[in-house]
Formats: sequence, C-alpha cells, structure tokens
Amino acid sequence: MAPRANPTLRQRRLGAELRRMREQVGFGGSELGRLVGMSPAQVTQMEAGKIGISVERLRTIAATCMCVNEPLVAALSDIITEREKPGWWEEYRGTLSEDFVDVAEFEGQARRLTTYSMAFIPGLLQTGSYSSAVFAQTFPPLPRHEIDLRTAFRMQRQRVVRSGTTPYAAFIHEAALRMQFSGPTVLAEQLGALIEDSEQSSVSIRVVPFDVSAMPSSSGTFTYAEGPIPELDAAQVDTSLGCRIFDAPAHVARFRSLLARFESRALSEEESRDFIGSVMKEMESKRA
Repeated sequence: MAPRANPTLRQRRLGAELRRMREQVGFGGSELGRLVGMSPAQVTQMEAGKIGISVERLRTIAATCMCVNEPLVAALSDIITEREKPGWWEEYRGTLSEDFVDVAEFEGQARRLTTYSMAFIPGLLQTGSYSSAVFAQTFPPLPRHEIDLRTAFRMQRQRVVRSGTTPYAAFIHEAALRMQFSGPTVLAEQLGALIEDSEQSSVSIRVVPFDVSAMPSSSGTFTYAEGPIPELDAAQVDTSLGCRIFDAPAHVARFRSLLARFESRALSEEESRDFIGSVMKEMESKRA
C-alpha cells in the first residue's frame, strides 16, 4: 500500500505515540524494525502516520518497547479499528488550509474542550457577523469569498458546542470582551450571544478581568482537548503563522497547569454573566 500523502490528525497522533514508546525504551528506528519485522523506512513512515498498522502489530510493538500502559494501548487500538465515516471537515480538505481541517478534527475528536482567549471571543462561541469581522482584519486582506468560506467553516465547527455532546469551558479575558473588530453593534450582539451560550448546561463561560493580578503568561489563545485517557490529551495554539498542536507530555502538563490557575482566579459563571452584560450595555450605549 502506498504511503498516505496527507495523514489525518489522529493518524499522526498514533504515529507520535508509537515514536514515544520507542524512544522511552531507547531503541532507534532500525533496532525496533529489526525486532518487530519492519524495515527502517516502514518504521519512519508509521511514526509519521503515513502507513497504517494492525492492532496485532501495535501490541507487538508495545510489548517489544516494554509498554505496560494497557489503557494507552487500548486507546491506540481504538484509533486503528475505528470504522466511522470521515468527519464533516474532510469535505474542506484541499479547499481550506490543513490548519483549519486539523483544528476541526482536534475539536471533533475531543471528550471535553477548554479554551483560553485573550484577544477575541473563542471561535466556538462567535456569531457569524463577529467571525466575518475577525477574518476581515487578516493582513494582507483576504478576498471576500475566502472570508465567507472561513466563516461558514467556523460556524460548522460550532456543532461541537451546540449539540451539547462535548462539554465546553471558556476562560475569556476582559480584553477579548472589549476588542471591537467591526464596531459596537457587532460586539454588542456577540456579547448577547455569549450570555445565551453561558446558560447551556454543557457550556461554562468565565471571565478573567483586568484587575486579576499575577495571571500566568500564556500564548494568548489556546484550546485544551481531553482525550479518552489523559495520555492522549493535547493542546492547540493559535499563532500568527497558523495553528500548532502540542501533545508531548511536558507541553500537556504546562497547559493543564495554566488552566488550573485560570480556574482558581477567574470570575464565577454567574459573576461572568453579569460582567459580560455590563460590557454589552456599554457597547449598546455607544451605538445608540
């Protein structure tokens, strides 16, 4: 079978976990291949997610690498044996950049999502008008059809939240609540939608106000996704050059620590609704 040209996010994650298994026991790719009956090239392609393996081969590799974490091996086996239809995001592969597709898959496969945002309302909570205004601020400017395509894609991503099947928590800095991308009218409508979303049982929205001191430094915007087991958690970070996904244990531990600090210092859900409402009234007064 020819190697995959564009492995999915989960296929790449499977490969990354296999590479970590190998590295933790101190094997090189050639040594592992010799022990499990694979060529060095096959090991490299497997760890890049470009070729698949069977569950039996997975368990052979785990045993050879002395991995005794059965929950992890079982979770990786599930990735191999899943026979579900491709996610809705696959329709956009080749139309939008891989970063957009990866973010949707990242969210769609999570058991729980938590976001921290400092510059704008999190994408999973944006209104269409607000989202379009954010994309319109991209520099160099995007053509109108690209803005519309990205906005439509972002609205489809919100199924994760709207369905209620994936619990979602958002820590939103006050700066994001006040940032205007297209004037006070669009922002006031967005804040009103945010209050409505906060009343869903599966959604938690908490504000980090300016006067909270000694908040930890972070990238500005990131999303933490919980997997079927903690070892398969990951974080996605927005950067000026696209998104990056971190799944190494040290990185994951750092993001967990950041979220714990936000949890202890952000306003409560009720206080946050009141705070958002007060900012919304300010915006409404500016458009009157």
